[in-house]
Amino acid sequence: METHAMEYNSQKDLLIMAEYGRNVQLLIQYAKRLEDDEHRQAFVNKIVNLMQQMNPQNKNIEEYRAKLWRHLFHIADYDIGVTTPEGRVLTREEVIKKPDRVPYPMSQAKFRHYGHNVQRLVNKAITMEQGAKRDAFVGVIASYMKLAYRTWNKENYVSDDFIRKDLETLSNGEAYLREDIFLDNLTKPEQISGRRNSYNSYNNNNNHNNSYGGRSNRRNNSGGSYQRSNSNKHRGGKKYRK
Repeated sequence: METHAMEYNSQKDLLIMAEYGRNVQLLIQYAKRLEDDEHRQAFVNKIVNLMQQMNPQNKNIEEYRAKLWRHLFHIADYDIGVTTPEGRVLTREEVIKKPDRVPYPMSQAKFRHYGHNVQRLVNKAITMEQGAKRDAFVGVIASYMKLAYRTWNKENYVSDDFIRKDLETLSNGEAYLREDIFLDNLTKPEQISGRRNSYNSYNNNNNHNNSYGGRSNRRNNSGGSYQRSNSNKHRGGKKYRK
């Protein structure tokens, strides 16, 4: 009686790229053992077509076949003796590129709850010329500082004077927030009252015009109805005389 030993996947070689399956890996290993270069190149081209058929939804994506060729060289451990359609031989250093090292910021912020960008904005404000533009820019920075402080400390109230002191500390005493600027609206009290008065006068004028126009319209409408009533009576009189 013949017995066949069972072969388990745990006894086989590890899959290099599991998304293509074990059969594709076996085909690539078989292609590496082919001696004829032309036959090996044609066989590998068919393997790439098979890999593309496994994901048909990606066949119209640009550079998708170039990605398949990179995967094929990776599965073959970059030792297969074939070239890409462009005539290139991919190497491990070309395919597996390490990203550039990101430099860790070494600068230390005085107040971390405001963020590093606030310090950069303050440094930018220091280099600006004195004037209304710089005052407005400093006001925007202080307004954002107050918003950031409220985000991290919602339980305690923060005043404008508190933000002014932190702003002077961040700028080493070179940037100041004007006393007549309120951080909640960035407008002067006189401007607020002036806008409110102009708004009220505008509404009053509109109401006056609407009331005057309404009376004139009512007069015109009443006059029209009076004339129509008289004409109806006149026509009615003629009809009555007949």
